[in-house]
Parts: sequence; C-alpha cells; structure tokens
Amino acid sequence: MTGRRAAILIVIDGLTPSTFEQAVGDRSAPMLSLLAEAGEYRRGVTTFPSLTPVCLSSIATGGGPDVHHIPHLVWLHRSEERLVEYGSSFAAIRAAGFSRSVLDTIFNMNARHLSRDAVTVYESLEDSGLVAGAINITCYRGRHRYVPTLPGLHRTVHGPRRFFFYGLFESDRTGAPFAVRSRRAGSPDAYAAAVGRWLVTRDGFDFLAYYLSGYDFASHAGGPEGEEADRSLEQIDSEVGALLEAAGGPDEFLERYTVVLLSDHGQTSVGQVARLEEQFDDVAGDVVVAASNRAAQVYLLPDARVDAAELARRLDGVPAVDVTLRLEDEEVVARRDGADAPAEKLDYPDAAWRTRSALANPNAGELLVSAAEGWELEDLGGRHHAGGGSHGSLVAGDSLVPLVTVGLRSEPRRIVEVAPALLEHFGVPVPGSMEALAGVG
Repeated sequence: MTGRRAAILIVIDGLTPSTFEQAVGDRSAPMLSLLAEAGEYRRGVTTFPSLTPVCLSSIATGGGPDVHHIPHLVWLHRSEERLVEYGSSFAAIRAAGFSRSVLDTIFNMNARHLSRDAVTVYESLEDSGLVAGAINITCYRGRHRYVPTLPGLHRTVHGPRRFFFYGLFESDRTGAPFAVRSRRAGSPDAYAAAVGRWLVTRDGFDFLAYYLSGYDFASHAGGPEGEEADRSLEQIDSEVGALLEAAGGPDEFLERYTVVLLSDHGQTSVGQVARLEEQFDDVAGDVVVAASNRAAQVYLLPDARVDAAELARRLDGVPAVDVTLRLEDEEVVARRDGADAPAEKLDYPDAAWRTRSALANPNAGELLVSAAEGWELEDLGGRHHAGGGSHGSLVAGDSLVPLVTVGLRSEPRRIVEVAPALLEHFGVPVPGSMEALAGVG
C-alpha cells in the first residue's frame, strides 16, 4: 500500500444537491452529515447528456463524452448499423434485442465502446503499483481478467484488482448476499455494503469506487421529493455508514481514508411524455431517433435528404423540446424558441463545454435534444417515468450534483475533475486524456 492515505469514492446515483443539503441541514442522514462536516462541500456539474452511463464513464475516465465516447443510454452504432441500448427500461432492452442489450451493458460498454484512448482511474493507479477497487460501478475497465461466477458463462472482462460487479464478477469471496434479488428492496446496494465492509475491514485497497444505485431507482419511481426517495436516502445513509463502522467508527475511518462523495447527475420531476420520432415520420428513412429520459440524439443516415439544421427546425414549437444542439463550421449552434444562438448564450450550468464535449463524441448524433422542464422523451420500448423523476437534460436540476471532499487537496467542481484530483492525491501522473481539461473555463 502507498504511504498516502487510501481513498474512497462514494457515488450515490441521482442524489440532488437540494436533497443532500436538506438531509445534512436537519441531520436526517447522519453519516452523510458527518462527511459533509468533516470536509468541503460544493455543488458540482455533471456532463451532457446527464445520464448514468455517460456520467459514470466521465467520473471513471476524467473526461467528457468526447474523450470516453459513451454518448447516451441508447445510441446508433454506425459501423454495426444497430442501436445500442444500456437499459432505459426492460421494454427498451427487448425492443433493441434482449441478448444484445445485456452483452452491450455488461461487457461491450467497457470492452468495445469505451475509447481505448481514455484511461480509467483504475488503470492509472494500478499502472503505478497501487491497488484499485470497484463495486457495482458500470465503468470498470482495469488490467485484471475475470471470468463470470455463473456456470456456463465464459465471456471475460477486465477490471481492477478488487472487482465486484453485482455478484457476476468477483475478485474475492466475501460472503455478500445475492445482489439481484430485488432492486426495489435494495439488494444491489445491500450487496455493495457487504463487500465494502469486507474490504475496509481488511484494508484491502488504495482506492475504492463505491457505487450505490438505489436512490436513483426510488427517485425515478416517485420523484426526487417523494416518500420513496426519502426512505431510500435513509437506506443509502446506512450503507455509507457500513464503511465507517467497518473501520472502527467515524474517527478511525477519517484517519484512514480520503473521501470524495458525489452523485453522477441530478433529477427533476416529470409529468408529460412525448414521442420524438413523430416529428420525423415523413423522413423516417433518413434519420434514427435515440431517445430516453430527458435527452435524445438524432442521427442522419447516409444519403439523407435532410441536414441537422432542418431537423432542428422541425422541433420548433414542440413543447417537449427546450433546446437542440448541432455543429456548424465546428461551432456549437443552440436552437431555442425558433432562433439559433451560440451555446455560450445558454443559461445552463457549464453549457458551452458540456455541449461541445457531447457533440465532439464520434458516437453522437448530428442533432442533440435537451427536453423542457417537466417533460420526458419516450424510450425505444415506449416507457417513461411520468409521475416520477427523470434526468438527462441541460437544466440545472438535472445537471448539478452534491460534491464533498474530505482530505483532498484539490477542489473539483466538475465530475470530470474528480479522477485527476484523485491521481494527484496519490502522486500518480495524470494521463493526457484527463489533462485535456486543464484551463477549460
């Protein structure tokens, strides 16, 4: 182990700054409150689209979509002429092809879709002789080869030295409970907590990514202000507390570990749904619409009779659409209320950098769509979260995240700044794919 303090990255999927701040203010989440009081708190900014595969890849690689090449929950794989679907809904997975979608989500995202030029935090640390770990986080690429734990499955993956992925891949036997019994009952996070306790008890890592997904699930179902989300936050707090307890208590935990706690994206309430494909019915042979949650990508097929500007004009006046984005002469053009303007004019968090990064992704569509407040875009299987919560757009509620650092010298304010800050903590060189952000305003 290194002479520097080990570090734990805690990612709470979908936790909003306002919920976090209220829970800390009234101490209804005592473990989160303890970490906030021990460190520095700020509101950070996520990527666009603000969707989990994009955001977690940005956290793990320290780069935006232009660096890691993961564009959305669903996207057109141009060279394979098919849609990739990472799990917008069970219906969307079936519509895209169940077996192919499972392979894409579990295996291909890391092995094939994640850019080889992007370096993950696990790869950087372990190339420098440190021990990295990851629990349940979907961007996990590392240097060690793993075979599935289920009999009959032989496809391998590469993860960090301490690697636990919903019980399907495990670097060590921990006695953790079965991870996929019931997502609604929180079994994935219960599995993560058991593994986390096992690792902390053994001081088994220099760096650990500890990912908890239950809050996002509850917030989708009942909205970010709903009772289900409140109950889930109590459970999340206890699962963070499991790490502190395993270390011998809060004081011992904070003596041993540097901590970064954040969410991957925000969440806003949605009550109305639109099917974006309807706006392009007469040119259906020229375009592919990849929509999910509160963002979409529209792709032009070869020899299309329309261009991105025409696609943007077709969405003028559509209530579900807040803003569309496209590249013209290498500049980002934002179209809103029937008029074009530079992306710098958008009054959204870090809009200029986030939109440019999204459009510079080679897997992105020619037109990106950010949904209006209160609206969600129907996914490939016709599903949505109307009456609950959703995310993906440029608006502040989807885009801002709580960010706590304890014992870290750097002060990251974007989720993409977390990985380089952690490498600097360990004295590990920051790879060029992360350095690309230096000096970006």
